[in-house]
Amino acid sequence: MQENLSYSESQIKMARFAKAMGHPVRLLILELLSQQNCCYSGDLAEELPIARSTLSQHLKELKSAGLIQGELNPPKIKYCLNTENWELARSLFNALFAKKLCTKC
Repeated sequence: MQENLSYSESQIKMARFAKAMGHPVRLLILELLSQQNCCYSGDLAEELPIARSTLSQHLKELKSAGLIQGELNPPKIKYCLNTENWELARSLFNALFAKKLCTKC
């Protein structure tokens, strides 16, 4: 029998952010974007040793989670961190990690 659990909005948002950050390439993309104001997808493709189609999927996942945003400048797409959601993610995870965890387990 499955329990009917109810999750807080914060838990749902943290899970979405964590899922998006759950791949090393996505973490590298976030690091690269955090070091500059914005970056074109073509520039990212030159930095990362992955196929452009794979890069596109990773960017789509990060954008869907709201961690990055993209602006179409034909024929390129410019990406940067979504600072509002990035700060929200930082705040939520800091609050989680600041809680005292059971040390007797």
